[in-house]
Amino acid sequence: MIAFSQKGTGQALILIHGFCESKEMWKTFSEHLSTSYQVFCPDLPGFGESPINQTQISLEETAVMLHDWMEENQIQHPIIIGHSLGGYVTLALAELMGQELKAIGLFHSTAFADDLEKKKTRNKTIDFVKKNGVDKFIDSFVPPLFSEQHQTEQADKIKELIELGKRSSKKGVLAFIAAIRDRKDRFELWKTFQGPKLMIAGELDPAVKIESSRLHQPFATLYHELTGVGHMGMFEKQEEALMTIERFLSDQNI
Repeated sequence: MIAFSQKGTGQALILIHGFCESKEMWKTFSEHLSTSYQVFCPDLPGFGESPINQTQISLEETAVMLHDWMEENQIQHPIIIGHSLGGYVTLALAELMGQELKAIGLFHSTAFADDLEKKKTRNKTIDFVKKNGVDKFIDSFVPPLFSEQHQTEQADKIKELIELGKRSSKKGVLAFIAAIRDRKDRFELWKTFQGPKLMIAGELDPAVKIESSRLHQPFATLYHELTGVGHMGMFEKQEEALMTIERFLSDQNI
């Protein structure tokens, strides 16, 4: 079962949250965008209100689950924008559904696979969560996602995201760390996807280095960098990020 929120009417727009996040993170974006679009915000399995039954999952399996969810809810030819892990899932959906998708967007995400060093870090994270549990992991995981200059002013939002993150199931957290670690490179898909493509990058993103993001730029319909921003541009520079998405959708007449 995929839990989700739905708001507005018209062209379907799906916003997919990142790792240890949930549909609630998109509340402001959903409210604004639903004046022109039918906005769906699903919880990925193991996060928010969506259960996870298995101890292992792949991005491809996640894409199939979301495709089935779309069919159940008669969501056709959606625009899909994903944050971080949500972007990896968006690319897996693009591979699965092709031109059934009207447009795609990566928000602090990448089409590249993990390098060896990153895979080692994922393995250490798996060991940490197994040993210490989700709550202790979330306490240390969320704050550094924001750039240092935004951590103080965003203290209340960080606290809220920590509380929401602690709703993540241990099974889901462990399954998706491994799924992220083992994801395949989809840069060729990013280059060749025929629909409009959006990328929003953070200049100071600790999770997706800006040099990596810039390699996507030649193949993006719209590429935008948020200066002084870490991994959470939807909060660090909310208005600018929202305006970028609105400009992308408006320019493509979708």
